[in-house]
Amino acid sequence: MLVVDTSAVISLELADVLDSVLAEYEVRTTTQVMSELSETAEYDDVHGMAAETAPGRLAGVPVHDSSATDLQTSRVDSGEASCARLATDHEAAFLITDDLRALPELQQLTEAQVAISPVLLRALVKRGCLTQAEASERLERLAADRDWLGAPIYRRAQRLFES
Repeated sequence: MLVVDTSAVISLELADVLDSVLAEYEVRTTTQVMSELSETAEYDDVHGMAAETAPGRLAGVPVHDSSATDLQTSRVDSGEASCARLATDHEAAFLITDDLRALPELQQLTEAQVAISPVLLRALVKRGCLTQAEASERLERLAADRDWLGAPIYRRAQRLFES
């Protein structure tokens, strides 16, 4: 099972793989993530457009009320904290986030493996849902849309496709 936070949902939608991820994996999220998507949808940019369309795609995904204010820190916001609680409570294999600042703390809050969304691009290649070239192209488009070019998250994502 995968638990996805707001940043990951937006990234997967921008990379045009959210439907594939939902078809291939058992995915869950939280009411806090759905609320954050609604707030982000108010922005007139690519992130807002992705946040506007993503809830429709998530219609069949279990959404849990996993309030976890006790897990919030200066780096872990309420959405991420709710996902960490959900991952722990349901023994998820992965918690997917694109917040590199929060990632180390999230890993301390749950037994789930905490990973960035491009790991799912790589997984979709391994499952035969995308070719290597398609995944690389989607990563480049995602990096441009998310303003990751040259950023640490982009370098980490590129390493997933080396070798």
